[in-house]
Amino acid sequence: MAFRKMLPLLLLASLLVVPAAEAKYRVGIADQHPAMFDSPRWQSLKLKRTRFVVPWDFNKRDWQRAEVAAFMSRARAAKQQVLVTFTAARGCWNGKRYSRRKACRAPSAKAYKNAFAKFDNAYPWVKTYSAWNEVNHKSQPTYNKPGLAIRYYDVLRKLARKRKFKVMAADVLDTSNMSRYLRSFMRKAKGRPRLWGLHNYQDVNRRTSADTRALLSLVPGEVWLTETGGIVKFQGFRYSPKRAAARTNWMFTLANRYDSRQRGMRSKITQLFVYKWFGEERGARFDSGLVNPNGSPRKAYKVVKKYARNHR
Repeated sequence: MAFRKMLPLLLLASLLVVPAAEAKYRVGIADQHPAMFDSPRWQSLKLKRTRFVVPWDFNKRDWQRAEVAAFMSRARAAKQQVLVTFTAARGCWNGKRYSRRKACRAPSAKAYKNAFAKFDNAYPWVKTYSAWNEVNHKSQPTYNKPGLAIRYYDVLRKLARKRKFKVMAADVLDTSNMSRYLRSFMRKAKGRPRLWGLHNYQDVNRRTSADTRALLSLVPGEVWLTETGGIVKFQGFRYSPKRAAARTNWMFTLANRYDSRQRGMRSKITQLFVYKWFGEERGARFDSGLVNPNGSPRKAYKVVKKYARNHR
C-alpha cells in the first residue's frame, strides 16, 4: 500500500531527472606510422577516424610512394575514415626557415592538381581532404600568402562534387596571425566554405581558450581540431608525461564546451584528432605521443581512453 502511494512521486522524480548531454564531436588519432593499427591498445579504443599528412609531391619518389601506400593500405584494412592533409615537400623546413631550393618551391595550381589526381586514382575511397596543412605557419610556402592557400583549396573544391568528397578550406595553427590570415582567406575564397581545421596547441597546453573561441567566432560551419594534444616535450615545455596528460584532459574540456554553437560563435567543433600515437625518445625536439616508442602507455593514453568510448 505504501509503495503504491509513493509510485506517482517516483514517476514524477524520474521525469525531472535530465540525462547528461553527450558531446557530439568524434575522436580520431593522427599519426604517420602504420604500426599504430597493429597496436592492441589502439585497437581497444575502437576509433573509426585517423588523419594522415602527405607531401604534395609524394609520387615523385619510390620510397615516398611506398610510405604512403603502407599507411593507406593499413588504414583501409582497419576500416578507418582517413582525413588526408597535403603539405610541403619533405625536407623543406629545417626547423628555422623554409628552404628556397627549387624542389621546395610552392607548386602551381596545375602541378598540385596533377599530384592530387595521382593520389585520388590510387585511393578513390578517401572522402575528406585538407587542401594544405598549417597554411599560416612559417614552415609552409602558404605563410603570409592566403591567396596561394585559396588556389589549392579551389582546385579541390572544383573536383569535390564530381569525385564526391569533402574539402577543408583553411587548416590553421593557433599562432598570432591566425585571425588575420583567416579574414583574408574568407574575403577571397569562393564557394562559401563551411569546413575548417584548427591546431589549437597553444590553448590546450597553456590551459587557455582564446584562440579556439576566436576561430569559432570567425568562421561559419564546422571546425575539426585536425591536430591537437598535450605536449610531452617542446620549446618551453620540459619533458613531462604527467603534464601532457593534464593538458590532454583540458583538450577534451574545450571540445566538450564548444561542440555545440555558443552565443556569438558561427561554428562548432565536430571532430578532434589527437596527435599523436607514438612518442619519441627522450632527446627528441617534439613529443606528444600517447604511448612510448615501445608501445607502453603514457598517462595521456588513459585520458584518451576515458573519453574515446563516448566519441567514436
